[in-house]
Amino acid sequence: MIGCGVRLILVQPQLSVAPDHDNTAALEACLAGSHIEPQGDDVLVLPEHFHLGSDRSRYEAQVSALARRLGCALIGGSQHEQRGAVKVHRGVAAEAGGAIVGSYEKLRPYAAERSVVEPGEVLGELSLAGHRVLVMICADFWFSDLLGRATRQPDLVLVPALSVSRKATPDYSRAMWRHLSVTRAYELGAYVGVSDWGHPSMLPLLASSGVAGFADPTMVDPELLFRPVANGGARAFELDFAALEAFRADRRARGFFWMREG
Repeated sequence: MIGCGVRLILVQPQLSVAPDHDNTAALEACLAGSHIEPQGDDVLVLPEHFHLGSDRSRYEAQVSALARRLGCALIGGSQHEQRGAVKVHRGVAAEAGGAIVGSYEKLRPYAAERSVVEPGEVLGELSLAGHRVLVMICADFWFSDLLGRATRQPDLVLVPALSVSRKATPDYSRAMWRHLSVTRAYELGAYVGVSDWGHPSMLPLLASSGVAGFADPTMVDPELLFRPVANGGARAFELDFAALEAFRADRRARGFFWMREG
């Protein structure tokens, strides 16, 4: 659940698509290595494709059990869910007690996915303890027109990502994600959090870039507008919703808001 004094926990573990690799153990290792113990008011974001199976019930059971074990709300990454003859890229969110409280789908599958999954239909608008959350799976975050489908202004935009790059180093992707996250945070008047696979995680084709981080539009120091998460690590960010509302009020007074605020 989200409440007063909530922290947003973003992670960047070394994950793998290998069937014998334990991604849950990798997640818990990066939390322990970063000395982060999730609390009941925290929200933890898992990366895209954290769960590699296609069975909906098994995936939701894993997210629910992990939320209970960690004792915090969980944005459960994503899976390729088998629906009859097709697959859809989707994920679910759970409260600290394990109850599934919402779902989200990838509306614009990345090029490499288009032969595997159908475009989703469910925009990830969730409510957690009175705060509005918008979940966008990886590449969806890059399409500004998808933001126009939101029925209300989000307090948090959370992005489970699996970034990949054809470049020799991850620097290009990290810079692009950093700039986009800050832009989205400013234009939406929302906190933005991205969790990603660490660089270099084990993937069959392109290397992951490790773009996880937190964009905070309330900051004045340019160096604090985006704070990255270390490879193989996790980082907790305090969320000050009073400061966020003050930022929005200033933008509202100058006529810069375009999102629905209902």
